Formats: sequence, C-alpha cells, structure tokens
Amino acid sequence: MNTLPTVFAQIMAFLPLHEFRKCVQRYGGDYKVRKFSCLDQFFCLAFAQLTYRESLRDIVSCLKAVKSRLYHMGIRGRVSRNNLANANEARDWRIYADFAQVLIAEARRLYRNEDIGLELENTVYAFDSTTIDLCLSLFPWARFRKRKGAIKLHSLLDLRGSIPIFIHMTQGKTHDVRILDDLPLEPGSFYILDRGYLDFSRLYTLHQHHAFFVIRAKSNLQSRRISSQPVDKTTDLTSDQRIALTGLKSKIDYPDAIRRVRFYDRENDRYLIFLTNNFLLPAPTIAKLYKLRWQVELFFRWIKQNLRIKSFYGTSENAVRTQIWVAITVYVLVAIIKKRLDLQAPLYTFLQILSIMAFEKTPLNQLLTETNDHESMADDRNQLLLFNL
Repeated sequence: MNTLPTVFAQIMAFLPLHEFRKCVQRYGGDYKVRKFSCLDQFFCLAFAQLTYRESLRDIVSCLKAVKSRLYHMGIRGRVSRNNLANANEARDWRIYADFAQVLIAEARRLYRNEDIGLELENTVYAFDSTTIDLCLSLFPWARFRKRKGAIKLHSLLDLRGSIPIFIHMTQGKTHDVRILDDLPLEPGSFYILDRGYLDFSRLYTLHQHHAFFVIRAKSNLQSRRISSQPVDKTTDLTSDQRIALTGLKSKIDYPDAIRRVRFYDRENDRYLIFLTNNFLLPAPTIAKLYKLRWQVELFFRWIKQNLRIKSFYGTSENAVRTQIWVAITVYVLVAIIKKRLDLQAPLYTFLQILSIMAFEKTPLNQLLTETNDHESMADDRNQLLLFNL
C-alpha cells in the first residue's frame, strides 16, 4: 500500500502553516466558522491555480471526484460551490496578501545570490503595471471607461529570482505614476522605470531616500549640460553627461544634477536617453540596467499565461483580490520549491507536470528530476520561460 502523500499535499507541505494561522487570526478569518475554514479555502484556490481550473463549478467537480483524498490533501471542510463562493466574498483578502508576503520574504532569501548578468551587489528592482480587462456589468466597481471595466496590477519585481515584492491592485483608470508614492524605498537599491513614470518630484523623493533610479527620458526634456564624460562609442553609447533641468516646473521639482546617458539601439534603429541619479557606475552598465526592465514585462505575460488571473471565481472586489493574491502565493511557492530542491527544469515545465500529477503519489523530487521535457519545450518557441535558469 502506497502511503506517500499526493503531489499536491507534498507541495502544500512547503507552506509555513503557522504563519498562515497568524494571518487568519489577525483578521478574524475563522471567526464563527465551522465547516469551511480559511485554510480549506486557500487549498481549494491553490488547487485551482495548479491544475488550471476555470470556474467554481470546475473546482468543486474535480475535488468531489476525489472526495476520499481530500482529507489527506489538507482539506477538512465540506467542499461545495456555495461554501467556496461565500468564502471568496466574505473572507478578508488581506489574509492571503499578508501570507504571500511571508513567502516572498523567504523566496528573496533563497534567491539573494542569483546572478542578474551584472557585477553589481545592489538590489535591482523593475517596476511596471499591467491591465486586466473585466466586464463592467459583472464588475461595476472596476470602472475603467464608459463601457469597459478593468483593474491594474502594479508590481515591483526583485530581479534576483524575478520575485514580486510589491503588488498593488487599482482600478484601470488609475495613473501609473501615482503608485510611486506607495513603493517601499531601500537606500542603495536601483529602481528601473519606464518613461511613463517620469515625474521629477517623485524621482527626487526617491533620490532623497538614497535610492537610485534608471528611467527613460521623454523627447521634450528641457535641460542644460553641466559636464561630459568620454564614452566608448563601440559600445553604442553616444554621450554621458551631467545635466541640470531647465523646465519651469522640473527644475523646482528636481533641483539637483542628473546624469544623462544616450544610447543607440541598433536592433530598433533608434536613440534612447536614460536618466539616473547614479554618477559612479560606468555608462554601459546604466544601459544594461535599463534593459533588465524587460523582466517585469515577462513576469506579467508569464502569470497571465500560466496562472488564473484573467477570469475570476467571484465578481466582488474582495473575491478578485483574494484570487490574485493566492495566484501570487502559488507562483512564489513553486519558485521556493524549485530552489530548495535544486531543480533545473524551467518553471513552466514544473507547473505543467504538477497540473496533471496533482493526485499521484510519486515523490516530488523524483517526479521533477526524472522528467526531461527539454525537447518538447524547444518546439514551443513562443512560450515565455521566466525561470529558465
């Protein structure tokens, strides 16, 4: 008789459940709850993420089909569409947001020595947002345009491991630059931003916190050159200057000098201008740092392709936030398992295997190390591989 836990139970065994219970207690999630606890809800939603379930009915039907195994999967309560729907509506989403932060902290410790391709000891973050379209008649609280609903996910990504350390959800009409006010600022760290975040008063706040930014300049930037540094034009750099802003508002918002690096992008036949408050790094490193911003774009595309965050199991804001935070938790949990077990397979391969093996009783390490899917992955050239390390 095989007494080994199911693959799903083995994955959930990596969760620090004592921390989860602290989060539940903090917000009174299980107050007067008898039949379907917050942990039951979390396991059901995590199962849905790992096995690509599309609806509440889909989740419940699959779990009921293996009713005899639910107890050993950690699900103690009665699984029903009504119980799960009510939990998504009523249980405070901050329970799952706080728990995700616990896992994020652990993942950052595991990936803190990850190579990002630059000889740089500083922490490097990329910040951007993505829009998720919603039906306005079903999600009236998520108004975007007159006849369209949407939400935005703003994410600050630690590039050592592609770990999202800050996730903020807003209505679709919220301007991206406003979220800079909420970013956790760490002295000595680099923040890579697209030019949509060019707000000199907010950048100066970041500068005053002794953090560094790298951002693209807009074409109408008004400035004067203070001094220039020689550049090696074989590296496609055309200039490296110290400038002062001369715009009526910008020179007040950012009174200090800024470094201006001009770079020729051969691939797209265009010139890019980067602004930074770091005057010590070589100019080629500044250009390479900005190129790393693409990692946050890959992150958004990856989670949209591989996690359930484009269709939702509930229509309330609380249900949407809960599902998004559980999805982020699952993403970070799989990244933690990958690192702890020293697995070489890309994260995409990892999730594909788990999606069809959730109820098997094969040892997790054996299941993932013996599966060689590299040939099939090579055939799918359009698939984004975020954790292809």
